[in-house]
Amino acid sequence: MSDNESISSEKSTENFKSYKVGTKKTLNEYANIDSQDESLIKWKKSLGLTIDDSDLLPLDFPDDKRSVVVLKFQLYNADTKTLISEISFPKYRNSADVNAFLKNNYSPSSSSGEQIKIKEKTNFSIKIIFKVQNDLVTGLKYKQSIKKAGITLDKVDNQIGSYAPNSKTKSSYDITLDVIEAPSGLLGRGNYSISSKFIDDDKKTHLELNWSVNICK
Repeated sequence: MSDNESISSEKSTENFKSYKVGTKKTLNEYANIDSQDESLIKWKKSLGLTIDDSDLLPLDFPDDKRSVVVLKFQLYNADTKTLISEISFPKYRNSADVNAFLKNNYSPSSSSGEQIKIKEKTNFSIKIIFKVQNDLVTGLKYKQSIKKAGITLDKVDNQIGSYAPNSKTKSSYDITLDVIEAPSGLLGRGNYSISSKFIDDDKKTHLELNWSVNICK
């Protein structure tokens, strides 16, 4: 497990359910909640809750209220471990901003020619690099729906974990999704639209992305 991965568990998340993330506290205040409870002490340390507020990463924008900010999508060949393609997200304020960027640069209709292309039958995986700011995020989930010609072909519902805001010494987290085999043949090749969502335990959607890949020969 890499340093950037969440090291929380479903059991530890259960232990923390009575503490509401929405309550406005500093990280130091969170760190001192039930300071005598050994299980909570261990859980909070695993999330990095011993850091000071002064160690937090700066916000992208003044008064930025977002909790989850996606930095990159990377697609890897699962067999050769080589990078197929990468989307580096610019600084954005909301889902609308980043989806406009994706449409203008990575959609079939874009003039940039940067649409992600994957060779048929390739085993590939998606790595998502993101940061957390402002609040603890508990029970973060990644949901993904893949469609072709308006027909849903595959769905992903991954429990990612619980995360504290990133610090200067730990600037991001990452997750790698399960390996997918690219379809093949005349019917398998073509453009696929993908909807990605980041949702937490409170059913709050932090980000919704609409992007696409092209399966080619």
